Amino acid sequence: MTRTTAPPPSTRPRRRIWADPTPLKTSPDFRRLWFGGTVSSLGQAMTALAISLQVYEITGSSFSVGLVGLCSLVPLVTFGLYGGAVADTVDRRKLGLVSALGLAALSIALAGAALLDYHRVWLLYSIVALQSVCGALNGPARSAMIPRLLPAEQLPAANALNSMTWTFGMTAGPALGGVIVGWWGYQAAYLIDALTFVAALYAMWRLPTMKPEGAGGRTGRASVLDGLRFLGTRPNIRMTFFSDMAAMVLAQPKALFPAVAVLWYGGDAKTVGLLVAAPAVGALLGGLLSGWQGRIRRHGAAILLSVAAWGLAIAVFGLTRDLWLGLVFLALAGCADSISMVFRTTMMQAATPDDMRGRLQGVFIVVVAGGPRLGDFLAGATAELTSPTVAITGGGLGCVLVLALLAARWRGFARYDARTPQA
Repeated sequence: MTRTTAPPPSTRPRRRIWADPTPLKTSPDFRRLWFGGTVSSLGQAMTALAISLQVYEITGSSFSVGLVGLCSLVPLVTFGLYGGAVADTVDRRKLGLVSALGLAALSIALAGAALLDYHRVWLLYSIVALQSVCGALNGPARSAMIPRLLPAEQLPAANALNSMTWTFGMTAGPALGGVIVGWWGYQAAYLIDALTFVAALYAMWRLPTMKPEGAGGRTGRASVLDGLRFLGTRPNIRMTFFSDMAAMVLAQPKALFPAVAVLWYGGDAKTVGLLVAAPAVGALLGGLLSGWQGRIRRHGAAILLSVAAWGLAIAVFGLTRDLWLGLVFLALAGCADSISMVFRTTMMQAATPDDMRGRLQGVFIVVVAGGPRLGDFLAGATAELTSPTVAITGGGLGCVLVLALLAARWRGFARYDARTPQA
């Protein structure tokens, strides 16, 4: 009688629950880049809060604080596409170094102005705009580097780790910034931000040359229009953008949180803070529990399911009148969004030629920056004409409906297989 022996432990597939740290273990370059990005994102979030607080202290106007977002958005959208084209033209390592140096210099300028008691709103607005320009150059370069540092099968794990970096910065950064400003003043927050760039600059410095591949590795002019034409011929990549726009434009309730806190829950500013924090907490949990994502091959189907989950969670949130239940559904929405982001980013990196990755990342920046702003406007306008319930629940259901129509139009997207990536 033949006894069946179990396979050696080394050949058994590992069923991970927690985030997969393999990219951090196998690639020292990625490990340094990830750590530097984590530290600097924390510092940048601190600075963003400090600038808002300083503008309000100078002007006493919420409208003036709102203009900070506009000063950030316009350059980010304008230079997002251009920054992607630059990243497909020059050595991405050098571009990352120069843009990170620019961000560090701007933080030093903020600290210097605060130390000299030079409190001028125009200076803060100008620095915010320049920060966005540097960010629009830095983002595409960093993203385009990752597929050069890791094998394709590790990209989902790497993007999950990067999503945790962003979420951690957006969650912990403002809280830490508020404490630092309260104890030591604006200059302390700005100086700490500048110091956090040391890790990012060191990581960039240690990278090898990162000239775009393609056409024999030759660099030259990279046209934004060529990138858009390329996108027009790649339905799977287009669908990653369309699905994200469906979620962020149609089912974005953030602008209604102040009204919801009062009308539904009888709360105050603290309640608004809980509503804002809940999706970020969910996204962070989604990143921490991302170990299973590396086993998924049907990335298109995963994107469709996670975006639909976002829409449904937002729709149910619109029907809740219990605060804690509402927070649960917002956290579920944030978790679904983090899953969608991982697979959308992975698909874009794996199915795009290296000499086009920067430009498509530029388009990604425009979508990520512009979509939620359009969503805020649509939600606010709909709530004004109807009610917050109609705006939120209707938007969530509208997201699911539009997603279904898109999936029916481009059916190949659901069949996308990461083992044979096709844009």
